Order: sequence, then structure tokens, then C-alpha cells
Amino acid sequence: MDHSPNPSHPEKVYFFGTCVVDLFFPAAGLAGIKLLQAAGLEVIFPQGQSCCGQPAYNSGFLDEARAVAWSQIKLFSKDYPVILPSGSCAGMMKKHYPSLFRGRPEQAEAEDFAARVYELTQFLVDVLDMKFDDLGEPTKVTWHPSCHSMREMGVGDQPKSLLRQLSKVELVELPRERECCGFGGTFSVRQPEVSAAMVTDKIDAIAETGAEMVVSGDCGCLLNIGGALEKAESRAHPKHIAEFLWERTHGRR
Repeated sequence: MDHSPNPSHPEKVYFFGTCVVDLFFPAAGLAGIKLLQAAGLEVIFPQGQSCCGQPAYNSGFLDEARAVAWSQIKLFSKDYPVILPSGSCAGMMKKHYPSLFRGRPEQAEAEDFAARVYELTQFLVDVLDMKFDDLGEPTKVTWHPSCHSMREMGVGDQPKSLLRQLSKVELVELPRERECCGFGGTFSVRQPEVSAAMVTDKIDAIAETGAEMVVSGDCGCLLNIGGALEKAESRAHPKHIAEFLWERTHGRR
């Protein structure tokens, strides 16, 4: 990995862990922090952070979502980039926080906060220009992009460009990769039959690639896809891209 200092890089960043990472994928969050630290950054993790407010927002509880959002904005108040290992939560903060406070006294502060929000792979590529050396064994993987990372955060080729740096990793394109996995947060609860049909299509596409692993940047997708893969007794298993990159470049320490 290239550790060369770059004067254009920030010296300090915030890390927003997200609820799903905290509860189900803590290794992914720790890996994201380690990747940033390995690039020479001081990573600040405010202990009072909680939910981004998306579940309440998507369910129409705007006052409740606004209260949660404001508590996060105040907690991440210094002028540092806010890095998230989730396109979904990042999309909520970057795209929807400003609208939540439009016409209110907090609008300017919410807009300033939103302007500092980055999805992790976006930051690693577009800001840090990270370079990796692959220390792992040969493997075949496929990439699943989340809907929010693509359509709200504008994340495109950044994750794949990181995976392509790994000389012993064969990246196989996922058929119909831009289709939703069916999770969609509360959608999977409200429309379970439709959600189940969508994730079935997704794991069928993963099987078609012959990949040993499906890598993604959103843990909600990984929960949904991983559960379906396990039920289908698939040989493929899910992993967050931060954890995958860290293991390939630093081992499991």
C-alpha cells in the first residue's frame, strides 16, 4: 500500500460507523478505520453517534428523523470529512439532510455537514488515490453495488478500481448488477414476497459468475444477500469491501 504523504489530503477525518455495521459487521467498520489510518489519517469516531435517521425518514416520520439527524450534525461539527462504509447511510446524510432542514435555522449547518460526507470507496479513490499490493491467495469475486451508493452518492467504478488493483483477485462482472437485491430497508418488511423474488434473482446471478465471494459496500445488502446465499447452500459468501481490502493487503491482524 502506498503511504506517501500528500499535502492535499486531510489530516483528520470523522468515521460514521452506521447501525448495521455496529450490530452485524463490526469487522467491516474496524477495517474501514484501519484503511484510513494506514493512509496516514487521524480517524475520529465520536462515541455518541447513533442512527443516521433513514428508517424514520423512509417511513414518513420526518420530525423524528430530523431530531436524529440534528444530533449527528452537532456531533460531527468540526470541518473534517465524514466517511461512511455505507452508500445508503451516506446518501441519507448527503442528499436528504439538507431537505430535512430546508427553510429552518439549521439549514446552513446541515448543508455544510452534507458537503463533507463521503462513501468510503469514493474517498479512498477520489481523495486519497489509494494504491494496494495484494498479499492474499488467488480468488474469484464479484461486485454488488447498492442502489443508494450508485443513485444518491454517485459511486461508480471506484470500488471496482480498488478490486482491480489486487493482482491475485479475479473480478467477474455480475449479470444485471445494477438491479436491487431486494433489501431496501423497510421495503423488505412491507413487501416480503417481492423482496424474496428480487434477492433470488440476485443470488442466481452470483452463482452464474462462479465467484467464491460477493463483495459490496453496504451491509444491508450483505445481510440480505448473505442470508439468501446461506439458505441456498451456496459456495459463495458475502464480505464488505473494507474488510476484504484490509485482509488482502494486511492479513487478518
